[in-house]
Formats: sequence, C-alpha cells, structure tokens
Amino acid sequence: MAVKEFKAESKRLLEMMINSIYTQREIFLRELISNASDAIDKIYYRALTDDKLVFDKENYYIKVTADKDSRTLTIADTGIGMTQDELETNLGVIAKSGSLAFKKENELKDGHNIIGQFGVGFYSAFMVADEVTVVSRALGSDQAYKWHSKGADGYTIEPSEKESVGTEITMKIKENTEDDNYDEFLQEYRLKAIIKKYSDFIRYPVKMDVKVHKPKEGEENEFEEQVEEQTVNSMVPIWRKNKSELTAEDYENFYQEKRYGFDKPLTHLHISADGAVVYQAILYIPENPPFDYYTKEYEKGLELYSNGVLIMNKCADLLPDYFGFVKGMVDSEDLSLNISREMLQHDRQLKLIAKNIKNKIKSQLASLLKDDREKYEQFFKAFGRQLKFGVYNDYGMNKDELQDLLLFYSSTEKKQVSLEEYVARMPEDQKYIYYASGESIQRIERLPQTELVADKGYEILYFTDDIDEFAIKMIRSYKEKEFRSVSSGDLGIEPTADEKQDEAQESETKDLFEHMKSVLSDKVKQVRASKRLKSHPVCLTTEGDVSIEMEKILKQMPSGGDVSADKILEINVNHEVFQSLKNAFEQDKEKLGLYTNLLYNQALLIEGLPIQDPVDFTNDICKIMK
Repeated sequence: MAVKEFKAESKRLLEMMINSIYTQREIFLRELISNASDAIDKIYYRALTDDKLVFDKENYYIKVTADKDSRTLTIADTGIGMTQDELETNLGVIAKSGSLAFKKENELKDGHNIIGQFGVGFYSAFMVADEVTVVSRALGSDQAYKWHSKGADGYTIEPSEKESVGTEITMKIKENTEDDNYDEFLQEYRLKAIIKKYSDFIRYPVKMDVKVHKPKEGEENEFEEQVEEQTVNSMVPIWRKNKSELTAEDYENFYQEKRYGFDKPLTHLHISADGAVVYQAILYIPENPPFDYYTKEYEKGLELYSNGVLIMNKCADLLPDYFGFVKGMVDSEDLSLNISREMLQHDRQLKLIAKNIKNKIKSQLASLLKDDREKYEQFFKAFGRQLKFGVYNDYGMNKDELQDLLLFYSSTEKKQVSLEEYVARMPEDQKYIYYASGESIQRIERLPQTELVADKGYEILYFTDDIDEFAIKMIRSYKEKEFRSVSSGDLGIEPTADEKQDEAQESETKDLFEHMKSVLSDKVKQVRASKRLKSHPVCLTTEGDVSIEMEKILKQMPSGGDVSADKILEINVNHEVFQSLKNAFEQDKEKLGLYTNLLYNQALLIEGLPIQDPVDFTNDICKIMK
C-alpha cells in the first residue's frame, strides 16, 4: 500500500511538535482524551438538530487499555467517528483542527464546550509511540477505516472493520532507553494518576480495567485478584456545582484530594463569574504556611483549567505576590492558549481574571477581619508578614490595597489592632500614630523612649517583625495621620511649664553636652537634654529615615552595606546621674569622659546593639568601682 506524505512541512513540523511543543511527555494522554471528549460532544450537538438521534449520556464513554505484553496503549471512544475524508483531512494535515472548524460552524450551548482548537494534540502520541494506528467508524456509516503511521515519513489509510461507531487509537509504546522510561505509560497506577491529574473533570467517564483484590468465594481471610472496569475520573467538577449543594466538608475534601496542603483550609472562596470574562474558581486560605513558604524554592500559583482540562499546575500570573499563600484552581473557557495548551498567552482575559481574583481575596480577608476576628488573627499570624512585605515591595505601590488588612500589637489594648481601630481611638490633641520597634513585646515595653508617649496616655503600636518599620515607611500616613517612632527627634508633644528649661540651665547644659559629644566623636550626631525620659538616665534616639532597628536589620543582610542611623544621645537632666555629670564637668574632665562612655554603652545595650569594645567597657566599670 502506498504511503502518503503529510501535508504541511511534514517531517520538520512533526519533529518540532514531538521535541519542542510539549514540555512533559505525559501530556499526550490528556490530548487524546480531550479529543475523545470532543468526539462525543459532536454527537451531542448533532442530536440537538437531528430528531432521529437520541443522546443518552450513559452510552458514551472513553476507554483506556494497556497491554504490557504487546507494549500497546489504546484509547477508544464512542464519539462521532471519522470518515475516510475526515481521517485524511484531520490526521493527514498537521495543525488542521476538526474541532475548531466544528466550533465555528455551531453555536455551543448547555456547557458542552469543544476543547480542541489547534489540531496538533493527536501528534503528541509520537512522543511515546513508535507507531500509531487509528481505526474509526463515522456516525451513519457501516464502513470503518484504518489510519496508520510510524511518524514523519507519512501514513496509510485503508478500509477496516469496527463493530460500533467511534474511534480507537492504538499506540506502540517505545522501548526504554538509558535516559527515558516508557514502561510507565503501560502501568495501571501511572495511567490512573495522569488521568486524575489532567482529565479528572472531562464530562464523560474515562474507564480502565483495574486489578482489585476481593474475598475468595467460600474462603475466609483469602483474597483473589480480579479485573474490573472502573471509572477513573470524577466527571463533575465541584466548581461547577451550585454553592447551595455543597457543604464545608465538600470543600475541605476537595482541598485534601488536590493536595493543596497537609493542613485544613482556614476559609474558602467559591467564585462563579459572568461578565467581561467567564470563569469559575475555588480558592483556599490555608491554616499554616508551607514549610518552604519563605524560601526561594516556593512557587505560588493556582491550578488552571480550560473547559475542565488541566492546563497548568501553577499559574503564577493569577496571583499577586502578596497573596501568594492562596491555593486553589480556576477554570475558564475564555483563555487564549498557546499551541501546546500548556501555557497561556498573556492576554486581556488572563489579566481580567487575575484582577477579579485579587479583589475577591481582599474582600474575603476584609470580611474575615470584620466578622470573625479570631480566625483572621490566626490567618495574620501565619501570613501577615507576607502582607507587610506586599506593602513594602514595589516601592509601596500596593500600600492602599493592603494597609487596612494589617494588624499590630497595641500598648493599651494588649492585643493586635488594625490601623483603623487605632486612629478611631486617638485623642484630639494627638498629632501622630506612635510606634516602637524591638525584638519582642517584652523588650519594647521596657524601652526608655516609650515613657513620654505612654505617660501622655497615647497608644503605641509595637513593631516586632523585621519588615514592620520598612512597610510603615512606605505607608507614611494613614487617614492624614503620620507615623512617628517614639525614638524620633520630634514627637509632637509640647513640654509642660515644669519641663521647660530656663535660658541659664540651657547654657549650662550646652557646654556640658558639647564636651560629651567631643568625647564620643562621630559615634553620635549630638548629645542633648531629653524631653521624653522620666525614670531612665539615658537613651538613644535617631534623626533621618533610618532607625536603629532598621540599621540592625540592614547590617544582617549580605547586601545591606555599611548603613547606620544618625544617633543622638539623650540625657535625663532630672535624673541623679545628671548631677554626677555636672560635678565631673566642673571638677574632673577625665572622669566625665569615663561617665560619657559608660552612658553611651549603656544606651547601646538597651537598644540591643553590640558594644564596640567590650574590654574597654569592662575596664571602665572597674574604674568606677575603685
């Protein structure tokens, strides 16, 4: 029999499809099952206009059969089948899609959407097979035809026999090589896994003969191996069911089945969108972050389906980084896929879906914050750091999107509070939103710098995450109230009459503090009388954008560089230590130098900063003790 050559640039094009278009060999099974589903859909649409044709869904299925001895894998369907001309047209011309032509000729309704559109999926079979045989009998015909090919060299078509309408594709699976294991495509468990992964929600049953162990008749505790036909796929996607039909347990089971996490979902979101773009989605917020969540290895993204067929395991473009913890899936008919159906073209539909999903997630979190505070705080404990990073990242571009979702520990409420709650409680005379940074709540509570603000009865937000202060620098203000660190130079609090220094006292302290500054040299920018200290003798404050906590964090980073805060040493002139400083200034400048270094090192220790020379520090203490 004469071998016909493929039309199109046959050999080169087929080799390109086998070696380049698909990134994973297992996808061939997805493509062939999708084609089989399309073939059954075509009968369904024919039945809509042909009164003689009755479509009974029970009679339509796809069967996958593996034969290890002959190394063949067969995919059979009870679909519309192909005539000789259709075999010639659809399989003899690479990139000729019969399904795409059918789509254009028929207005598709009732949710039965044809999947295929490129006409190359069938040829993915050659990624795993040395030769492919197709036997097909078209609806309304008694004659079947066989199409056979060993690859790019061409194909043959000849009459054949087939009892029923439909198509049967038989692949001769390649032999194993040193690098490639083709036996896996003949193994029952592997084939089931591929079907569940990619084609679980094909609307027709995908059947296989499966080995099972059943009790032996007449024998106790004895089992025998039997082969029974089983439906491998679920068929009806949970996301296409009405929300009122589903329970919390159904959503939780789906979360576990899809292995989105080892925990339970904290909450879920079921979306059915009709409008500029049509899609369904089920999204989950996990209870706990994955073990690798804060590492470079973590991959964000949602499963992406097109008409119930898995296209991508993780479509990162559907989620902004700051919502990268969200798990789940999206299914849409409106996506522009590339030729392999593995990747998306970056088009308007994808962007619209991503924008809509982002807004839905934000709305869900805002509702959780308002209506279920305990659950929201549990979420924020797990993923709040990511929201804060989202505020800081991209130069604060997303701050307006996220600032109302942030929580910080409150000095007065003794719990996590939102920025909105803080501002709502502010007294009329309070100019700023005050915050203090430190390694823990306990350490912040003991900071000398908090004394004045706390004494006024003002609430202080405690920043204990290393990202906190960086994020707030991006927000700058909330509802026209600026953020102000308790360690900053200007706290916006006017001193009382008793706290004000007279001119004589200012002149006296000026000379003393200038001398202390000369002792410390460039370690501090200034030494001055403190307006914030009450019971403590000394503290460090800062001027400029870099705080002491930010300095500590930046210095821990490989690329942090030699960044330092502009430090100011503040002295409590109402503390008894100040009198010792005055006496030393008048009587013993050497002792004043000793006191100055001790106070500076004491202030460093309070801030959790390292002492530059521990030996000198201990020697200074010994001198005081003599």
